[in-house]
Amino acid sequence: MSSRRDTQDAQDALLKAYAALLASVKHMHELAHQEQWAELIEQRTHYVLLVDELQQLDASITLDSIHSQQKADLLESILEHDVQMRQLLVERRDELGKLIGVSQRQRSLHRAYAPQQAPVGHSEAVEAPEEIPAHLDKLSGKRSL
Repeated sequence: MSSRRDTQDAQDALLKAYAALLASVKHMHELAHQEQWAELIEQRTHYVLLVDELQQLDASITLDSIHSQQKADLLESILEHDVQMRQLLVERRDELGKLIGVSQRQRSLHRAYAPQQAPVGHSEAVEAPEEIPAHLDKLSGKRSL
């Protein structure tokens, strides 16, 4: 009888691990929806660890038909949330790509049209002459100061 109980406990533990993974992916999906990217990255590390643990546990346990169906339902929910979260991540990646493109164009324009800096050591300001040279005075119709 103990063997049957141990098998039941192992199957329940496996389903609890899948339920924990589902809770994790739901939380990550919500973080992506709220655009909380830094926290999402932190949670992703936890998610990967859960997946690794689950793979090891899953390899060592054979489920009966009832538990197999429950596992399939949990996996379906996990995958649905994962797909939705990935879609939000793709949208964010595309948005960041556009922002990077705009930033690069602005930098190129700034380099092309910004006033050129004088080389180091040549920063003395050029002062206007106090009087207009005679040959320019005739052209402008103004008199020297």
